[in-house]
Amino acid sequence: QVQLVESGGGSVQAGGSLRLSCVASGSIFSTMGWNRQAPGKQRELVATISIGGITTYGESVKGRFTISGDNGKNTVFLEMNSLKPEDTGVYYCQAISIRYGTSWGQGTQVTVSS
Repeated sequence: QVQLVESGGGSVQAGGSLRLSCVASGSIFSTMGWNRQAPGKQRELVATISIGGITTYGESVKGRFTISGDNGKNTVFLEMNSLKPEDTGVYYCQAISIRYGTSWGQGTQVTVSS
């Protein structure tokens, strides 16, 4: 059974930084990443990283957010810099495995005040 444990959310002023972490267990994961959902909006891609280190980013976070991973520990990090109020939302860790497909964490709240 897949388990994803997220940490690192919180509140920060615009221009500040936060770092999110996610530890996955229960399978071998080909890709891990983060999505987010703001109130009243659909969930959107933030960033992903493959087991080979290939990264993808949502357009709104390019140049500000950096995703990294530790394959040996099934851990993914999201360094978020130059945060904006529109980055506010619940951030969900995502992990993809052949056996279980896409699994999601419980989510961690990020709030950016102006």
